[in-house]
Amino acid sequence: MLRSLGQRPVTGSDEDPRVAELKTAVSRLRRELAAHPAEFPDRCIAEDELAALAAMAGGGTPEIPRLRRSLLLVAGAIGSVSALTAALAAVRGAVELFGESPHH
Repeated sequence: MLRSLGQRPVTGSDEDPRVAELKTAVSRLRRELAAHPAEFPDRCIAEDELAALAAMAGGGTPEIPRLRRSLLLVAGAIGSVSALTAALAAVRGAVELFGESPHH
């Protein structure tokens, strides 16, 4: 469930709604990946990067370049596993909520 950027989560906390969305999406993909029976060569990469994304989300507002790097690694690792497509798209959408990284 996507929230507009200006809204606060309904829990009443001060958590950034983008971070909450990222946590939810990453958690879903981690669960679906764990439940997926097939082994594939880059599964450990996907699991490691999803753990990194979860840690970034748990630490507050994450660094956008690092978010995007992790997303690319996860997408590359599981992009061909069609059963995970919807959950991966949710993570991508959550990362995109953070906008563009500043160009230096």
